[in-house]
Amino acid sequence: MEKMTEKDGCSLDMVNENLQALKAIFPDAFTEDGVDFNALRQLLGDDIAEGEEKYGLNWHGKKKARQIALTPSTGTLRPCKDESVDWDTTQNLFIEGDNLEVLKLLQKSYAGKVKMIYIDPPYNTGNEFIYPDKYQDNLDTYLQYAGLKDEEGVVTSSEVRIERNSVNSGRYHTNWLNMMYPRIKLARSLLREDGSLWMSIDDNELGNLLDIGKSIFGDENFIACFVWHKRKSRENRKVFSVSHDYVLCFSKNKESFEATRKLLPLTEEARSRYSNPDSDPRGEWQSVSLNAQAGHGTPAQFYDITTPSGRVVSLPSGRCWAVTKERLNELISDNRVWFGKDGSNVPRQKIFLSEQEVGLTPHTLWSADEIGTTDTAKRSLNELFDGVTVFDTPKPTGLMERIIQIADDREGIFLDFFAGSSATAHAVCNVNVEDAGKRSYIMVQLPEPCDEKSEAYKNGYQTIAEIAKERIRRVAKSVRENDPEYSGDLGFKVFKLDSSNIIAWNPDRTDIESTLLNHTKHLMDGRSEEDVLYELLLKRGVDLTVPIEEKNVIGKSIYSIGYGVLFACLNETLSREEVEPLAQGIVDWHTELAPASDTQVVFRDSAFADDVSKTNMTAILEQHGIAHVRSL
Repeated sequence: MEKMTEKDGCSLDMVNENLQALKAIFPDAFTEDGVDFNALRQLLGDDIAEGEEKYGLNWHGKKKARQIALTPSTGTLRPCKDESVDWDTTQNLFIEGDNLEVLKLLQKSYAGKVKMIYIDPPYNTGNEFIYPDKYQDNLDTYLQYAGLKDEEGVVTSSEVRIERNSVNSGRYHTNWLNMMYPRIKLARSLLREDGSLWMSIDDNELGNLLDIGKSIFGDENFIACFVWHKRKSRENRKVFSVSHDYVLCFSKNKESFEATRKLLPLTEEARSRYSNPDSDPRGEWQSVSLNAQAGHGTPAQFYDITTPSGRVVSLPSGRCWAVTKERLNELISDNRVWFGKDGSNVPRQKIFLSEQEVGLTPHTLWSADEIGTTDTAKRSLNELFDGVTVFDTPKPTGLMERIIQIADDREGIFLDFFAGSSATAHAVCNVNVEDAGKRSYIMVQLPEPCDEKSEAYKNGYQTIAEIAKERIRRVAKSVRENDPEYSGDLGFKVFKLDSSNIIAWNPDRTDIESTLLNHTKHLMDGRSEEDVLYELLLKRGVDLTVPIEEKNVIGKSIYSIGYGVLFACLNETLSREEVEPLAQGIVDWHTELAPASDTQVVFRDSAFADDVSKTNMTAILEQHGIAHVRSL
């Protein structure tokens, strides 16, 4: 029976993943000592950037920002059933914690599975909180920030300290770039091949965010920069009243994204363009021009056309026909060319509504009337919270609904790791109710404290995360009241970032005896079996919403996770006599479930009476095809 090590308690090791991917492409560049960079240079030919002068975005700390994205997290996500809704059935997640650590922890379970990511990060306007990243101990930094630890690692409930990125700072843009880069780097690996990342931003960091996106996703995967008319009212600013924001869109793979990109629903104005003036049995149609720029044509596309009335139509200078004469005659024979009511107009092709992929190609300019504004968003949120202003700068749900309409999958996963007030979760719920979809979401929000003078704080909401969770609960309540027949998923599971349940071996060299005694137990005090189970899910790469079943065998609890992908028995004592019947119980359940992939079984190491008991347990399970047996 193998013992789980500190490495098993870490999130995905992305450096090792990158090395394995490189080795698969260039095995000749590897020796027993690692990468042979000279050999790699030869295999890559001349595509090597030389010298100091090169095109790209650089700043102080970029190297460390890249490193922090590759450094595994040793944290875990602890389940909070009391704050959740429909825990046993929901596919939605709300995760409270530093999004950098959370993104790392999600890598094993959700890499390549997320359809769309939307984020509304800090705009870096000079008075916004910048996450306190430290490159070697980010988890401890977060725990101190959240009031869970002091600087000596002792659990505390001390006052939270907030750091803000002042415009007077000499590293004003640098701090923001160091915060954003690793998060976007990690976000990309969570996306499906047809997935996309959408980011709200204003003029202040637009250029930098665009450059970060291009460096991580590649120039070829930049889709568009959308302009959203966010405000109709005027602001009393010194120079200009800013009435727009931007939304940048990047794809994981442009071809895959374009193949799955959806059209927007036809507006009444667009439908009004279709009519049926000649009573064609194929229904309503509109006409489109049949000529094009001459530079795009072949010799077969230059000719004169005689209309039904006998008029000869010649091409204007610099134009050609969009089709050859042969193809034009085929269209005329099928009554797909319109020469006007009297048969003498310049020919136009008939496009039938019934034959189209009905919808509109999305524009890059999004009006306030289509999407909503910051003012309408705030009023709607206030109404949801019975007139209380709980959040000053919410985005309208119409913004996320528009993105979902474009980058849609009715059963896809949608992620927002700067969740704020959870407008994205609200939007996903709205769209699911509208079309009976089964989209699920993952919201990630730091427990950033509310201002004690704010209405939110005075009404009992101490953190932004509390507001976000309450919003989702109220949205669900509203849906149930207005549509009692709706049976879709309105719940969410709450998890909170914390240090690992597994105690890392960190010996005190001056007092080895005490250290050994303190490590006879390998799990932290105060942690429940469910805490451990969900850490096993994360580190095994299993979806956090998979079902967990429990059976009692000889008075011991056995858990099956993900229909038998993982079994766990976390009882504190297992005698020699209990080993065989317990092992047989696991074998029988494993046979019943017949999981498609390899199964892992985990026990508490200190539970076994002796090494013989552990050996016997391992042997029995291996005899029945369960080879991966581990202990905590």
